Amino acid sequence: MEKFFAVLLVVWAVSSFVPIPAVTAVAVTFALYGSAAILAIRWSRRYLEKAMWRLRNRLIVTYLFIGVVPIVLILALAVTGAYVITGQVAVYLVSSELERRTRGLSQSARALAAMNEDMQPETLRRMTAFIQGRFPKVEVLVRGSKDLRFPETSLLEAPPKGWKDTHGILLRGGEVFAWAHEKDENTEVTVIAGITRELLAQLSPKLGDVSILGLKLKTQDLRAPRRDLVPEQHNFLDEDLTWLAPVNVDVWDKPGDPEIGALIVHSRPSAVLSAVFGQTVQWTQGVLVAFTVLSLLFFVVQLVALERGVRMARTITGAVHELYEGTIRIQGGDFSHRIPVRGNDQIAELSASFNSMTEKLQRLFVVEKEKERLQAELVIAREVQTQLFPRSAPVLNTLQLTGVCHPARMVSGDYYDFMSLHDSAAAIAIGDVAGKGISAALLMASIQSIMRSQLSAGRCSGVADLVEHLNKQLYASTSAEKYATFCFGIYDDRTGRFTYTNAGHLQPILLRRGAPQLLEVTGTVVGAFPFCKYEERHVDLEPGDLLIFYTDGIAEPENAYEEMFGEQRLIDVVVRNFHRDGPGIVAKVMEAVEQWTGTPELQDDMTIVLARRI
Repeated sequence: MEKFFAVLLVVWAVSSFVPIPAVTAVAVTFALYGSAAILAIRWSRRYLEKAMWRLRNRLIVTYLFIGVVPIVLILALAVTGAYVITGQVAVYLVSSELERRTRGLSQSARALAAMNEDMQPETLRRMTAFIQGRFPKVEVLVRGSKDLRFPETSLLEAPPKGWKDTHGILLRGGEVFAWAHEKDENTEVTVIAGITRELLAQLSPKLGDVSILGLKLKTQDLRAPRRDLVPEQHNFLDEDLTWLAPVNVDVWDKPGDPEIGALIVHSRPSAVLSAVFGQTVQWTQGVLVAFTVLSLLFFVVQLVALERGVRMARTITGAVHELYEGTIRIQGGDFSHRIPVRGNDQIAELSASFNSMTEKLQRLFVVEKEKERLQAELVIAREVQTQLFPRSAPVLNTLQLTGVCHPARMVSGDYYDFMSLHDSAAAIAIGDVAGKGISAALLMASIQSIMRSQLSAGRCSGVADLVEHLNKQLYASTSAEKYATFCFGIYDDRTGRFTYTNAGHLQPILLRRGAPQLLEVTGTVVGAFPFCKYEERHVDLEPGDLLIFYTDGIAEPENAYEEMFGEQRLIDVVVRNFHRDGPGIVAKVMEAVEQWTGTPELQDDMTIVLARRI
């Protein structure tokens, strides 16, 4: 827009020396003024936005809008109202007197019409003499059985047909009259009286100049104002005022179709007050002087209030500026910065609260640093733990293995594992460590390490013997409150037999031809008691059988009504999806548990292992 304005300015300047078409010159001029207006608005907005950025300026402007602008508007309204009322009163004094006199014409005309045939020239002269006391130039026409005129030399004609009884102001032949027209049986009376400048001035003596506008007059006398008739000004408040009032003016040749004229009054407030209250000019001037003194006093009070408001604004904005500087220092990392506290008010309390907040932020910053360090360690721990879970299941001729663990936190306390023993056997383990977090993950790693070392060394004579050794080592190497549920078994690929020991873990589920069977628990948890004995059991798997191992993160999540998902719902989900492969069944189970809880956030570690006999 700035470039466009500059181009237009150059073209406009060149047009002063080089002739260009008139249409082009007008278009350039309009475009120049339009772009200048747009730029002025844009620049003013930028300046205002920059100026209003400071809170002090905003408070001052707010105070002006709240405290000063309403007062100015009230004063403006008062001055405007005084001007309107004074002008309206001045017009009312003139128009009411003119109406009173025209009504007197109507009453006189009605009296003449009522005399009917009994009217004599002498009676007409007496009545006309009464009218001349109000209107110097009067003409009367009485039409009946005989016509009478006053004065006898009058050339007044009867009004055109269509006029009814009326009175008011009349426009006849380009001149203005006060008139009345009355009928009574066979008598018709018309009275007209010329309206002159002197007559208008006498309607309200010493009020000012009166003129009539809006009519097609032959003479300018009634339309040209006379400033010499306006009273003298007594003080600076006694300004000249002009007001008008619309009046209906009958047109001689248009019965019932009046025109609208305007009665203009030029006067001063002192003259209007004198005319209304009948007081002297000195008294009126005293009233105006008293009003002036009161206004000056009011103005002084307003200035004092403005000064106090600006001082309070500086106090507030000073504190806010210090708070702003403090936030900048904190944003830069300087949590040791403190702002001064002055006084004993809410602003001082705010400053003290800011200092307290800064002190707490300083402590929280240290805590956050430590939390970030722990978080980084947790990430490393999760990566390490992920490596502990089996990357793939052993490949057997008659058994397909699938296992998944979804931690509720960064690291998990659940454990599952597969291990090939030789070409025709594989070990399956699942466990749930008491507690969550790092301690549970460390205990889980210990269980895996002990189990794998025992299997690799071949020191155990069976699954129960391995679990007993695991229990003794966990008890010896962990605190008393650390323990875990553990289920361990070995599958023989040649015979299809699964030999297992369940140390306090949830009972595995065997699905055979759609009917569930629960494998019994053969001992208590590991790591709680040093000399626990464990038994082993075996089950011969048939083709199509499906073994389900799971932790409490699958069976115990609750919905909004605090109902657990439960073992039966797990069985139902597996039965409905029995035709799918292992990963498909696992995905459907996880989805069903999430839908049951109504939230994607896990309530506990979720671990499930499937073993399908083929």
